[in-house]
Amino acid sequence: MALDKKTFRTRATTAVVFAGVMLLGLFTGLWPFLILCSIIMVGAVGEFVKLINKIIPDHPTAYYLLAIVYIVLPIFLLVDLGTVFTLFRKDLLDDMGIPVLYNPLLPCAIIFSIWINDTMAYLVGSLIGKTPFSKISPKKTWEGTGGGAILCVGFIALLASVISAAKPIAIGHWVAIAALCAIFGTLGDLLESKIKRMANVKDSGHFMPGHGGFLDRFDSLLIATPAVWIYVKLFMA
Repeated sequence: MALDKKTFRTRATTAVVFAGVMLLGLFTGLWPFLILCSIIMVGAVGEFVKLINKIIPDHPTAYYLLAIVYIVLPIFLLVDLGTVFTLFRKDLLDDMGIPVLYNPLLPCAIIFSIWINDTMAYLVGSLIGKTPFSKISPKKTWEGTGGGAILCVGFIALLASVISAAKPIAIGHWVAIAALCAIFGTLGDLLESKIKRMANVKDSGHFMPGHGGFLDRFDSLLIATPAVWIYVKLFMA
């Protein structure tokens, strides 16, 4: 798959703006984080409903409930990973008197892992990809998928070596999270591609030039987050 420079420039420009908005939501406190998650959830649910209407024109209402498992639950799990609720410590009250503490580490670990994996998979696949990965997504290659996963784990391990110096969290946990995001994020991308193919559409929406809609942008997040949440609850709680 040859590297399309024009497409790459469009995707890169849009990605910079998108990354700025995401970082603003992640690093400026609890309420921006909750607002960001709410926007993602509402946007993704809206696109999912439209896709279901294309796939099942007759009486599709019951299938809308799939959005709870596919979209709403993962977003709530992401919020859970970023917030620690307490009813007893008065020093953790926010400006509105709500007892909650926000920590962006785990949400950032998931989102950064997915960003790195997606970017590296695209670049590696564009440069050396030859072997098709799946019929569901013909542009994906084994070389890109494997290269993206390896580089994702490597970058996160490097970043974690800096973070872990100040935080009592083992680097191995961050490596595990990166690996889970690479694996389940890829599965999330394939699942969304299958849904789009069933709906006979190229993109789930058009809110990001070169990247499609909310589901196109957050498909990996929706499947990777539950996997990371389970890991955190089992091994890091």
